[in-house]
Amino acid sequence: MVFQEALKKKDFVVTTEIQPAVEEEIQGLMEQMGKIRGRVDGLSVSHIEIEGVVAETVRTCRALREKQFDPILHTTTREKNRLQLQADLLKAAEAGVENILAFTDDYRITGDSLQEIMFFHVDVSKLFSVLESLREGRDVQGKEIGKALEFNVGSGVESSWGQKTPDLEMQEMEKMIEMGTGFFLTTPVFDLDVFEKFMQKVKPLQIPVIAEVIILRTAGMAHFINRHMRSGLVPEHIIRKLAQAPDKEKASREIFSELIKGLKDLCQGVHIVPIGAEAKIAKYLDAAKL
Repeated sequence: MVFQEALKKKDFVVTTEIQPAVEEEIQGLMEQMGKIRGRVDGLSVSHIEIEGVVAETVRTCRALREKQFDPILHTTTREKNRLQLQADLLKAAEAGVENILAFTDDYRITGDSLQEIMFFHVDVSKLFSVLESLREGRDVQGKEIGKALEFNVGSGVESSWGQKTPDLEMQEMEKMIEMGTGFFLTTPVFDLDVFEKFMQKVKPLQIPVIAEVIILRTAGMAHFINRHMRSGLVPEHIIRKLAQAPDKEKASREIFSELIKGLKDLCQGVHIVPIGAEAKIAKYLDAAKL
């Protein structure tokens, strides 16, 4: 319960993510993660279900728990009925998972479409109805499951609106909190001024907000994010710094450290997305004094 306890104590939490490992690679992954043991409050593991792929999300979560990490199961709800969601949660509970991060595929709460927002709300409501049954010690068909199961559930939120965050998004966040959401994970943060305005808007909700921080290693990565995630998401001054720096890794760590320093005064934690830099997470934690 390291992650939940840190949230309750209002500590500045640090989480990161890994991809599920195929069976023969789990040991190597655990050895790599051993370098950051005690320095992160949770490790998010994406739930992958691809026919013919042996990668086992729950097995990876179990291995993390055995190595004294607090796994966070990153699951999706789209195209899954209540029985499928229940099966996922029961397997997760058996592996010692206590934290869930739920999305509909890669969808985050956004306010530019009422139709999309309502789809997200209805879809995630399905998950919370399953959680309510499990919390009462029964399955969705009313049968006893032997013990009550409790999960700490987080959801995604779009933070790049700043002060212009739509009222629809605010209303949706309120509904998610009423259903049982325990924390929100934002979309990637690169502009601290915009993020501060967003945090001022959501502060009255009094719920932990964790900022997603991507480890940017090159200007090319920044351009890719701006093309495929959101135009202008990575500010031009960051792209210039990476492009002009003689030591790209040093510049990358400086950008990361500056973001973390600013975020410590704005929200309750950071979620680090390494994108291929898993082996270097410890160096970035050192640079940011985490």
